[in-house]
This record gives sequence, structure tokens and C-alpha cells, in this order.
Amino acid sequence: MTDDLSADIEAVLKLARRAARTDAAKARLDEIGERLTGPLRLAIAGKVKAGKSTLLNALLGEELAPTDAGECTQIVTWYFLSDRPHATLFPLEGKPRERPYERDAGALQVDLGGLQPGEVDHLEIGWPTSRLRDLTILDTPGIASISVDVSARTQRVLAADDGQVPVADAILYLLRHTHSSDLRFLESFHDDELAHGTPMNAIGVLSRADEIGSCRLDSMEVADRVARRYEAEPRLHRLCPVIVPVNGLLGHTAATLREAEYALLATIARAPADEVTELLLTADRFTSTPTGLPVTEIEREHLLGRLGLYGVRLSVELIRTGVASTSSELSTELTERSGLNRLRAILVRQFEARGRVLKAYSAVAALADLLRSGDFDAATDLQGRLEEISAGAHEFQEIRLLSELRSGGITLKPERQEQLDRLLGGSGHDPAARLGLPTDASEDDVRQAALTGLASWQGFAEHPLTSRSGQLAARVASRTLEGLLAR
Repeated sequence: MTDDLSADIEAVLKLARRAARTDAAKARLDEIGERLTGPLRLAIAGKVKAGKSTLLNALLGEELAPTDAGECTQIVTWYFLSDRPHATLFPLEGKPRERPYERDAGALQVDLGGLQPGEVDHLEIGWPTSRLRDLTILDTPGIASISVDVSARTQRVLAADDGQVPVADAILYLLRHTHSSDLRFLESFHDDELAHGTPMNAIGVLSRADEIGSCRLDSMEVADRVARRYEAEPRLHRLCPVIVPVNGLLGHTAATLREAEYALLATIARAPADEVTELLLTADRFTSTPTGLPVTEIEREHLLGRLGLYGVRLSVELIRTGVASTSSELSTELTERSGLNRLRAILVRQFEARGRVLKAYSAVAALADLLRSGDFDAATDLQGRLEEISAGAHEFQEIRLLSELRSGGITLKPERQEQLDRLLGGSGHDPAARLGLPTDASEDDVRQAALTGLASWQGFAEHPLTSRSGQLAARVASRTLEGLLAR
């Protein structure tokens, strides 16, 4: 179905190119075409000091995004796959130009050529890494920043504002603790009108999760319980139904752990238990307490900067108990316990599997905006063709219905509402996830579950006590199930 949808949109783009009156309109059409066929655009957003750049580095497996409060952290920065490393600056005035960069302690520091951050629209970093094959990642300045301009830059680029379609197709939103500004920001992505915005598929990340449990060894378990409570909160669930606790610093360091660092941690782990407990009581004690261990204060400060107090405590415990007897084993354990593997799996399930639908939705929204500019002959005919696509595409009907379901626009019994949310792709887009089956379910199991579901929803649609909105929802659900059976 998605291939047919993309082909239909491409056909309208082709007609629009013939009808375009200006070179600027043709250039915009080319951009929309690239958006339709290119990688999914995933934005990482959140408040200041939420750990956005640290998480991005963890996802990429190397340190590219600067994490200090420098000039580049005030600029929206795109990271995309390229056959050679390079940085391109897009000023608010003037043409884009490639700029030199330095790697300061691993992170890229781009020379802005004398421009201030407020004079730059965005930066683009091309990098040869397989992690960017299916995703273009946008690192954004923090919202609720001390600087109004910096905060507004993220709002302006990512939100449906002033008739502009958001740049991103999907979002990772980093939460430390839910706040009204977080909810307002997320709500700006949920305009269901094709003419005004795209439906942002959002995943919440409970960042710096170790701090929630005071860096104790059970901190990630505590953070997971907090995330479950957040998911159950109705207003937040509507905006961000999946929330994952992640320790981005730990995940990034695990991917880049050095043998020398493992050796230092092993030295600490071999010390008497009482001495280790006293040393790891607080971050200050760890870095400044005199000790007979052959690990200097500078080395301890380095370990704390790389792992955080929780990461040091966890690493020492894993080595001491024999769970991690080599650096590679420690790296594997830290990656798993950081929540990074779980986040990557959810990214695939939530975004990459439905990437073409999200890109198509974004492309239709952008094209609808452009056709109202007055730069096209027979614009009314083109708009009519586009409206037929958006109204008839079942994938778009699923997105609209899911949004309406989560906003309370449809009233169903809890168990049927949960079933419908899952069937529409709320918990993943592969057939097994939509049907509530294990990931290794057989084709026969999938087919039988789809047949059972189809009979149930058809019966619900035909029941005389089912509301009009319930009947419409049941028809969409039935068509989804028919599509699963047709596969």
C-alpha cells in the first residue's frame, strides 16, 4: 500500500513541476521529492541540559555532537550519511557553504566563519557511518532556554507554525521530569490537519535516568518504574505513548570503552570492599579522597566524566562479581543496562518500519502548503488530486484515527481501545506487534489472529448499539486486518 501511496504523491509532484511558474517553486518541489524518498528525519529535542547531544553520540557510537555550552549547541544541526566527512553552514542570509571543523576532545567544532549562532539557520554534518543509513538525525537547541532566541529556534524549526510544515518526521523527546513546557512543546507536534502539520511519531526518553535513583545500583529499575507511571498519565500518553529510561552517557562510553579505562576500574574493584564503598559514596569523595590505590585523582576524575557515578559504581560491581572479566564483556553489560539497546529496538519498531508513511504524510503536508502560494497554474486541480490522496490513503486514516483515539475523541471500552491502539500501530508496525503476538509468531498464528480480529471488528461495526464514531473506527480496523491478511 505504501509503494502505491508514494507513487501517487510522485505523480502529483510531476504535474506540479509542469505547472510551477517560478524557479523557487520548482526548487521547493525538488525538496519535497527528496523528503519523500530520503531517510526519515528524526529530531532529538528537550529542555536545556537534558542530555540530547550525549544521547545522539550514543546512538551514533562515536562522539560527534558537542556536549558543552558552545556556539554549535545553539544551532540546529543535521547529521546524515555521506561518503566523506564534511560540515556545511546554512546562513539566514546568503548561500550555503562548506566550513572547516576541528575535533575538540572528539566532538566536532565547526568554524562559523565569523557568524553568530543567531545568523545561522542550521548546520549539516555529513558522516560515513552505517548508523545514518535509514535516519537523518537533527540535534536541536534546548527549549525553555535562558536565551529566548535559542529556545524559539527549536520551536520554529520543529513545530507547525505560521503555515510551515515541521522539518522533522518524528521526534525523540528527552524528559528529566515532566513539566508544563514539555507538554506544550509535544502538543505543538500533534496538529492532525494535513494543511498545517505532520503527525509527529514521538518517543519519550527519560534521560539521565541514573539520577532518578540517586545513582544507586538499582537506579535504572527505579527509572523504569517512573517511566511506566509517566506512560499511564493520560495527557502525556496521548502525546508520547512510549517512554524509555536511558543513560546516554553510559551508553556512549560503553561503545567507546578503552582497555586502559577497564584496567583502572578493575584496580578499584580489587580493593577491599569497605574501602571501595567509602570511595564511591559520593562523586566528590571518589575524585578527591586520598587512597592507597594506584589510581590517581586525575584518573578517577576521568572515569567519573566518562561514566558518571552510577556507571563507575556499576562497572566496579560487575567486575568485582565476575560478570565482566574483560573490557568487551563490560562494554556489552553497560550497553544493555544503559537502556540504549532497548531504545534502538523501539526506534526500529516505531519509526523505521513506518518511515515511508511518515515521510509521505510530511510530503503531502508540505505540498499542500506550497500549492496555496499562488505560484502554480491550475492549482485548484492539483489541490483536488492531493486531497483525494490524503482522504483515500488508508495509512493516513490509521494515523488520524490513532490520534483521535488517544485524544479521547472516540469512546470505547478499555480493552477494545487498547486493541485498536495496538492494531493501528501504536506499539509497533509489523503484523505481530499490531496483533499483540510475540515477535517470533508463525505465519499461521498471524493469519489466525487476523481472521479472529476481523470477525470481531466486523461484528462490532454491525452491532446496533455501536456509535457512529465506533462504526467508523471499526471499518478502519477491518481494512487494516484485511491488509494484513492480503500480505
